[in-house]
Amino acid sequence: MSTAQHIEPQGPRPHGWFEWERFVVYAFLILTSLYFLLPLYIVLITSTKNLEEIAQGNLFVPSLHPTFAPWYRAWFEICTGLECKGIHPNFMNSVIITVPSVIVSIAVAITTGYALNNWPFRFSEGFFTILIIGSFVPYQVMLFPMVLLTKNMGIYSTLYAVIFVHTVFGLPILTLLFRNYFASLPVELFKAARVDGAGFWRILFQVFLPMSVPMLTVAVILQVTGIWNDFLFGVVFAGLQNYPMTVKLNNIFTSTMGVKEYNVEMAATMLTGAVPLLIYFLSGRYFVRGIAAGAVKG
Repeated sequence: MSTAQHIEPQGPRPHGWFEWERFVVYAFLILTSLYFLLPLYIVLITSTKNLEEIAQGNLFVPSLHPTFAPWYRAWFEICTGLECKGIHPNFMNSVIITVPSVIVSIAVAITTGYALNNWPFRFSEGFFTILIIGSFVPYQVMLFPMVLLTKNMGIYSTLYAVIFVHTVFGLPILTLLFRNYFASLPVELFKAARVDGAGFWRILFQVFLPMSVPMLTVAVILQVTGIWNDFLFGVVFAGLQNYPMTVKLNNIFTSTMGVKEYNVEMAATMLTGAVPLLIYFLSGRYFVRGIAAGAVKG
C-alpha cells in the first residue's frame, strides 16, 4: 500500500505584475531608444515638408501633405557651388569605393586569420602582435605617410587611392576577428580534414568558410558602415571630382546660397544614411550572433 507524501512548495514566491527592477530596465531602454530615434524621426518628417510648413516651426509635427519633391531635388538637382547635379554621382562614387574595399579586405583577412590560427609559421605570433597594435593606431597618425605612398603609386586623388586606404586600414581589426573566430571552432575538424588529406585552401573553402557565416556578416557590416560613413579618407584621397556621399553632404550644408532648404538637406541626409540603415535592419541579429560567437575569444 502506497502512502502519498505531502510536499510543500519551495523556492521564491512568484512576483506580481510590477517589479522595480524591470521598470528601471524598461525605462532605460525606452529613453535610450528615444535618444537615438528622435533625431531620425525629425530628419525624416522634415524631409517630407515644404518650406512653408518648416517656417511654422512645428518641429515634431509631421506634414499634413507629405511630398517627396525634396528627395527628388536632393538626388538630381541640389547645388554645391556652380554644380547642380544632386548627390547621385556621389552615391555611385561611394558604391565604387565600398564594394571592392569590403571584398578585398575581408578576403585577405579571412586568409590571414586562418593561417595565423591553423598554420602557424615562424614569427607568426610577432606578426599577429603587430596587427593588434596596428588596429589601435589612430588614422590621423598614418595620414601623411599614406598620402606620400599613394602619390608614389600614382593613384592619389583617384577612387583607387580611397579603395587602397580603406582596404589597408580595415585589415588589422578584421584579421583579429577572423583569427579569434577560427580559434573558437573545434580543432578536431581541422585535424580530421588533415587526416583525410585536405590542404590549406580546401580546408578553408570546404570546412571553415561554410561555418563562418555569422563572422562574415559581422565583417560585412563593420566594413560597409565604416567605409560608407567615412569622411576623412574621402576628403583627403578622393580628389575634387570623386567625393563620396559624406563629403558631398558636408558641402551641401556649408555651401548653400540664398534660401536655406532644410527639407532638401534632410532628404540628402536620409539618402546618405540609407545604405547603413538598410544593412543594420536586414542583418542586425546576425551581427550580435557573430560578435558573441568569436570576437571575445583570445
